[in-house]
Amino acid sequence: MTATLMNPLAPLRLTSFSHGGGCGCKIAPGVLSEILKGSAGGFIPPELIVGIETADDAAVYKLNDEQALVATTDFFMPIVDDPYQFGRIAATNAISDVYAMGGKPIMALALVAMPVGQLPVEVIGDIVRGGQDVCRVAGIPIAGGHTIDSVEPIYGLVVMGLVHPDQVRRNAGAKAGDVLVLGKPLGVGVLSAALKKEQLSEAGYRQLIDTTTRLNTPGIALAGLDGVHALTDVTGFGLAGHALELARGAGLAAVIEWSRVPLLDGVDAMVAEGFVTGASSRNWAGYGAEVDLADGLPSTAQALLSDPQTSGGLLVSCDAGAVAAVLKVFRDEGFALAAVIGRVEQGPPTLRVTR
Repeated sequence: MTATLMNPLAPLRLTSFSHGGGCGCKIAPGVLSEILKGSAGGFIPPELIVGIETADDAAVYKLNDEQALVATTDFFMPIVDDPYQFGRIAATNAISDVYAMGGKPIMALALVAMPVGQLPVEVIGDIVRGGQDVCRVAGIPIAGGHTIDSVEPIYGLVVMGLVHPDQVRRNAGAKAGDVLVLGKPLGVGVLSAALKKEQLSEAGYRQLIDTTTRLNTPGIALAGLDGVHALTDVTGFGLAGHALELARGAGLAAVIEWSRVPLLDGVDAMVAEGFVTGASSRNWAGYGAEVDLADGLPSTAQALLSDPQTSGGLLVSCDAGAVAAVLKVFRDEGFALAAVIGRVEQGPPTLRVTR
């Protein structure tokens, strides 16, 4: 890295208020499993198409033969110091879960928790404005919300959308023989770690903002393709964690070909220099035993596989005959780095990473 990003808001740094940033704030997968153990009981109406059974991206409730409601919520602490960009990133990340189910967002509610006595009102207003602007791009209103005074700054959204019941795409629908396609390159957690240490270049910062504020709009069109069997978005548990969720849901094995996985510029070298989030190691501790890493992989592969992706890309499991159409959807909507990264096979629900 040749240049250090100068923070235009110095000496105020939003990230200094929080113990973790972005999707790196998520509870570690192993701990989360313990918390949720046995919580699937209670009243489950037949209209609930998707609940918590496969750790999917959103809940889906059938309204009628033509419409199902997609509902999700996501919020976290600052991943960047610019309040406006923090609001944009958090909103983009929250809306992504609706796209990941194949839904079209229709409305959002804001979740705002701020240290009111420590942050200027103008800064809090910029966070909210960033979220509003992303919702405007997505074509949805922020129709309400809730605010509280908090020790750490937290912002996010509840998002609702609509989807035809026949076009709901779960993370559990993969089939043996499917091809895996990833919509965005990896490395967001690495860039955020460098930013927090004030060692991120201007180019790296632009990359970080560009990828985390790019709405996963291809999800709507992808759900309309017959050959697309499963969808999810790669967020806080990293590519390995979300690929494992896909494998577990389908009862099949996922295979990732590491040489085909797209990476953000420079992140491989940055990992080698030690820019890794604590969430990456927590992720690996939670599911690493289920991942088979081939000999000869780069020493940085494990950290990048478990790197938490705030507002990461869509992971698609599709029939081999649908790959061209899937990539065209991504290309047409500006996702130039979308790539085939692996496949789904018969076998126990584990992840194998080859060279």
